[in-house]
Amino acid sequence: MRKTGGTEKKVAQLIQKDIDIVSQPFEKLAQTLSITQSELIQTINNMISRGLIRKFGAILVHQKAGFKKNAMIVWSVPPKLLEKTGEIFSSFPFVSHCYERKPRFKHKYNLFTMIHSQNENIASLTRIMSKATGVDDFLILESLQEYKKTSPEYF
Repeated sequence: MRKTGGTEKKVAQLIQKDIDIVSQPFEKLAQTLSITQSELIQTINNMISRGLIRKFGAILVHQKAGFKKNAMIVWSVPPKLLEKTGEIFSSFPFVSHCYERKPRFKHKYNLFTMIHSQNENIASLTRIMSKATGVDDFLILESLQEYKKTSPEYF
């Protein structure tokens, strides 16, 4: 199949929306465009290699996944310990996001983690993380109300 800008635009329109949780999600998407799954994946990879798609990922909708609690924990980590601390935080199964923040939040909090829990108290999970790294300067920012959660749509 010859890739045209029209096909790429149709692919972009499809993949910017929610993708069904099925055993062959790309097969289902490809069928809507009357192309094969391999052609769809090849088109996506081509768009990535040309810089038309910079990021392709999944967003956890924690309520649908059975998580009842979540919070952003912001940490003040000495620069020399940042990478190692990030690796440790990232290893916890209840951490979905872990990233360095520049500029620092409130001029000192430079590492952010998003944690999710089905039953556990957020504070107890944070204490486990703190003990594992020795980082004890943090703020727990719990979600109180979700007003909007959508991905950007370009077409």
